[in-house]
Amino acid sequence: MSELRGRLVVGRREIGSLSREKTIVLALVIQLFVAGFSSFLVVGLTSLYSPGSVSGGGVEVAVVGDAGEDVVEAAEAAGGVEARLYSDATTAEAAFEAGRVDALVEARTRDGRIAVTVTAPEEGLQKTLVVVRVRSVLETLERTERESRAGSLESGVVPLPPPVDASPYLGFTYTVLVPMLLLLPAFIVGSVAVDGVTEEVERGTLELLRVTPLSLAAILEGKALALAALGPAQALLWVGLLSLNGIPVANLGLLAVFVTALSVTAVALGVGTTLLVADRQRAQLLYSFCVLGLLTAATALPEGPTSTAALLAIDSPGPLTAPAVAGYALLAVGLALLVRWYVGRVDPSSL
Repeated sequence: MSELRGRLVVGRREIGSLSREKTIVLALVIQLFVAGFSSFLVVGLTSLYSPGSVSGGGVEVAVVGDAGEDVVEAAEAAGGVEARLYSDATTAEAAFEAGRVDALVEARTRDGRIAVTVTAPEEGLQKTLVVVRVRSVLETLERTERESRAGSLESGVVPLPPPVDASPYLGFTYTVLVPMLLLLPAFIVGSVAVDGVTEEVERGTLELLRVTPLSLAAILEGKALALAALGPAQALLWVGLLSLNGIPVANLGLLAVFVTALSVTAVALGVGTTLLVADRQRAQLLYSFCVLGLLTAATALPEGPTSTAALLAIDSPGPLTAPAVAGYALLAVGLALLVRWYVGRVDPSSL
């Protein structure tokens, strides 16, 4: 019982010391702001995530070439682009240089195919918007050409799926915003674990803690348990704020297990790196490399962490979602036991 009480005291002390970490506090405040005002921010953030979703602000395009009429028809079908057909390239280029049109599209037939060359602004948000809108026109043109030329083929073509008019706000919310607010707390608590342990070593307070009946393993466990619990606590708070903003998040139980597993993994990595490198900057660098390595490896999985978070949040889990959560939980337990085993073999005086 005294060992447990000692771990709880160390954990409360660790949570209380977070207020001194200005970088961590700023990161938490930013996440709190994003979650608390998500209904307002999502509109502006979506315009960066998907510029084509911005209402209004149509793009004017100058079109030249013998296949220009096809491009004009595709622009009318796609919407968002006003295509003007010019008789010669010189006049169209002059209109583009003078700023009367936003882009120049040259469409000519070569060997039975339509070759398209697009001239867009060099930089800025306007370039991004122009590229997105013109790409939509070219996709419509491609779809039309596929359908019109299907009869000339000896074998049938695979039918293209119908275009989906999905909301960009829904896509951004559940594929970017929600996974970010669920995953960031886990990575942050791992970084806090690095700072917490290295700070004890640099300030000499670890020696004072060792004067107590607690072992080095018990001290580190108290710190780790407090921080590992902080990750899912933050995530659930963000979910509550999202719900207040009209963004419901489903499968809270599985999401809590998922975020807890990631938090335990991150904290175990943080503690493990500090045992190898007691210097704060080097330990943070090593921790960052470990996290980036795991994230890179996760991209090779059939269902990565961000996909798992999004599928659970939108209540559309796939056949691999539950096994993925179980796999993350097993990874967290295995890594925590490995670090615990290593702690028992570390000489505290070497830190």
